[in-house]
Amino acid sequence: MERRSFLKKAGVGVAAAGVGSAAVAADGPSIKWRLASSFPKGLDTIYGGAETLAARVKQLTGGKFEIRCFASGEIAPGNQVLDVVQQGTVECGHTCSYYYLGKNKAFAFDTAIPFGLTARQQNAWMYFGNGLSLMRELFKEYNIINFPGGNTGVQMGGWFRSELKGLDSLKGLKMRIPGLGGEIMGRLGAVPQAIPGSDIYPALEKGTIDAAEWVGPYDDEKLGFYKVAKNYYYPGWWEPGPQVSFYVNINEWNKLPKDYQAAFEAAAAEANVLMMAEYDAKNPQALVRLIQNDVKVRAYPHDILSAAQKEAFQLYEEEAAKNPKFKKIYDDWKKFRTLQHGWFRLAEGTMEDVMYSSKK
Repeated sequence: MERRSFLKKAGVGVAAAGVGSAAVAADGPSIKWRLASSFPKGLDTIYGGAETLAARVKQLTGGKFEIRCFASGEIAPGNQVLDVVQQGTVECGHTCSYYYLGKNKAFAFDTAIPFGLTARQQNAWMYFGNGLSLMRELFKEYNIINFPGGNTGVQMGGWFRSELKGLDSLKGLKMRIPGLGGEIMGRLGAVPQAIPGSDIYPALEKGTIDAAEWVGPYDDEKLGFYKVAKNYYYPGWWEPGPQVSFYVNINEWNKLPKDYQAAFEAAAAEANVLMMAEYDAKNPQALVRLIQNDVKVRAYPHDILSAAQKEAFQLYEEEAAKNPKFKKIYDDWKKFRTLQHGWFRLAEGTMEDVMYSSKK
């Protein structure tokens, strides 16, 4: 029922761009919100999701509903967006929910967990499974209503100063990798480091860390990691389809006219789709440029992937046994994932095998 309501409202919002916008402009109140982003302006695609939302909301409401976007650090550090939205310091935010695992590991499901759902599968779970309703139960405890607001697609597996020969190569390796991926790397013998993006390059350059993960070719190229670490690994098994989310303070949300709420929902859905499309267009071009700069693109050794997957699901079972909120979401997510894997293996997987193995 909730997803149908969402789609119906989103349709109303789109209609408002046409004949409805004049009525909204004439009768709607003037509202100004602030949005705190977790991302710097220099990462134009992921930060741009917030700008897409703001521009479309303004258009759909005839200029009456304006959202001003602030980059990471301008209002709050990138990892404190949830807090400033919860407190009402700002009305809304744009962030990744797995930044807040310290509050509850269940937040990870709103973004991505290792060996989890791809971008398409995440959208399916959120919009047409139980994902959105389950996550909103959790966010409600923090005075927030959440909306899917972008996806980077499966990420790369990080930059390494030295080649990985196998599982033993991880012993004592200092890697910038936060969240559940960092926990799993720690279980495999690595030493995970949680340092902000602005500090990664100098840490790699000085050898303070041996490896680092970020996003993918387009964003990684911007930060110049290829200049100090030439081994670029794939896949980013800890982030198979990481979703970015819009957060809105519930009290502020409830004050909005219904037409404005519909405009926000429609704009968020548009930003969600466009971010993924933009990364899909830009990442292949950036990867070619990186290879031209002598980057060595390497697959993770099989024993690392196998051990990481085993440790990941052991971690989930352990967390589910002691965290009821995590368990409730995990049980539903796991069933959905099983069905998705069956379908994608049958249809998408076989089709991709044929196409990608062909020289045509």
